Amino acid sequence: MEFWFLLFLGLLTYLMMQYSVARATRTPVWLLWLVLMTPAFILTGLTLIYGVKQAPPSALIPLVAVVSAGCLLLYWLLFNRGRELPIDSQNQSEENQGQLNNNSTVETPIRPINLAEETQLRNCFPWSVYYVQNIEYRPQAIIFRGQLRTTSSNAYEQIKVNIERQFGDRFLVIFQEGINGKPFFVLVPNPQAVKQNNQQESEKITQPGLALLLLVATLFSTTFVGWKFAGLQFTQLESDFRLFFHGLPYALGLMTILGSHELGHYLTARFYKIRSTLPYFIPVPFFLGTFGAFIKIRSPIPHRKALFDVSIAGPLAGFIVTIPLLIWGLAHSQIVALPEKVEILNLNALNPKYSILLALLSKLALGSELTAKSAIDLHPIAIAGFLGLIVTALNLMPVGQLDGGHIIHAMFGQRTAVFIGQITRLLLLILTFIREEFLLWAIILLFIPLVDEPALNDVTELDNQRDFMGLMSMALLLLIILPLPQFLAKLLQI
Repeated sequence: MEFWFLLFLGLLTYLMMQYSVARATRTPVWLLWLVLMTPAFILTGLTLIYGVKQAPPSALIPLVAVVSAGCLLLYWLLFNRGRELPIDSQNQSEENQGQLNNNSTVETPIRPINLAEETQLRNCFPWSVYYVQNIEYRPQAIIFRGQLRTTSSNAYEQIKVNIERQFGDRFLVIFQEGINGKPFFVLVPNPQAVKQNNQQESEKITQPGLALLLLVATLFSTTFVGWKFAGLQFTQLESDFRLFFHGLPYALGLMTILGSHELGHYLTARFYKIRSTLPYFIPVPFFLGTFGAFIKIRSPIPHRKALFDVSIAGPLAGFIVTIPLLIWGLAHSQIVALPEKVEILNLNALNPKYSILLALLSKLALGSELTAKSAIDLHPIAIAGFLGLIVTALNLMPVGQLDGGHIIHAMFGQRTAVFIGQITRLLLLILTFIREEFLLWAIILLFIPLVDEPALNDVTELDNQRDFMGLMSMALLLLIILPLPQFLAKLLQI
């Protein structure tokens, strides 16, 4: 079984790297894949040797951690050694065409402007704002490198205004920080220059009919799963189909949480005039009844402030809805004896000490009924709230294209965010030796690219209030994923 799982994981990882990583580096994909998969090979080998139920010797854990850290560092070095352009100037979405062409072997690149326009272009960069020292012409992109003479926000706004005055909406103006720490400008053709005036195209991306259809389908699939959580059997459903609607509390609770999360993203994107689709749910007739929901961003993020606000709005909205639902559900749950062998997914006997936040909310809802030998048989609404905590925590992981990755990127810049993402992967991998349920999370994070899409102005930093909110979101992540410490358990008497 372990062999087939490893084979599936390896093939899926290789295909994903072939699709994404191969475009960003000259380093052979097979070499990067081998380095990235080494920790998985080691963990699988230890599982085959010691078995699933027996933990490996404690002396091996530091060794595996060191090897895993070395593999991540080696992956980082090999990846960047093969890069032809700064990390900040790549991995743009096809929608905003922010890619700088990786093929530097083109001898006669096609200029996105003609020679007669070059003087106009240079005049858009006043020496007192941004002193241009070098201009690089690449296919579909112009790179301006020089010295910043004013604040980054003033420089971007003034140069953007100058470009629009001379060339209209012909170009997108991108401002990023190079690997040498110096900011540079990039001009790329604006793919929305024609579409922005087409109201029909703007309406088409929302597809409200599709969003409604998926909403109804997900309501049905989650209700189907919900009646199982309500403790009903299929034979009962055959005799009285009205029992099917006993799954509605779970379905409505979970969909309210997921919908609030995506609406947080959607409404904040609309506030910043970022084109995005409506939230789309993903229905499945098994597991939890859904694989979640998503929106798709169809236009560039203007600056790191917008990137931060759009990213944090989803987890924040979902968390605000989750808390009252979870407390109500816990208050209507049943206290049962704590089994000798605790399973995290045993929703009929959940150990509240699984999470600091879960323990605090459980004590608040159940009071003195909850003791050190108690577990909780979750009410369907409590199940939805518990899953809401898990969804919030997973999205807040500071890795790549997750909400947490965007938040860290907006706070510290893309280079630091990539480093933090690598460390997070390593720490979660180590955590799997203590709590095996995080193995799936560690695997998911391996599939998520560390480099996300930068904002147009990816240089100007956030204000102190947003930095504080970002730190609080990381604190919330720790409260959800870390188990309740023993001293706090004694204080709470659980």
